[in-house]
Amino acid sequence: MSKQHVTTTINGNAVEFLCDNKDTLLNVLRNDLNMTGTKEGCATGDCGACSVTIDGRLVCSCLVLGVEAEGKKIETIEGMSNGTELHVLQQKFLEHAALQCGICTPGVLIAARALLERNPDPTEEEVRFWLAGNLCRCTGYNKIIEAVLDAAREMRGA
Repeated sequence: MSKQHVTTTINGNAVEFLCDNKDTLLNVLRNDLNMTGTKEGCATGDCGACSVTIDGRLVCSCLVLGVEAEGKKIETIEGMSNGTELHVLQQKFLEHAALQCGICTPGVLIAARALLERNPDPTEEEVRFWLAGNLCRCTGYNKIIEAVLDAAREMRGA
């Protein structure tokens, strides 16, 4: 099988890679581009651990083929902080102890950022609904929800 050449933008940087037609974006990110922050949880799109955004749309990267990244703008957990300065969501997750093992955390953070970009003042119910596709086996969800709501308040300047 011949490899396909893909040109895309990941976290604001122009990126080119070669991949087989059957390679998932998750595998390309982790194995070819060494972007291991995006995690594989289930490989079936059920857990959200591999969440990224493509052209602003939240997706499970295990369900997207690498070749589908052609010409797209992809955002991963590696692009969330600004150097050593954490994104407010990342900081609030630390402050609220909203993480433990770390498998779900990158996907939850990406999903939460996507929510807050669309709705800067979500209710608790809206946060719970938006993050329903992200499964966490360690923390439960209360600390995660509290961290997202606190981040939303800070981002709004409330």
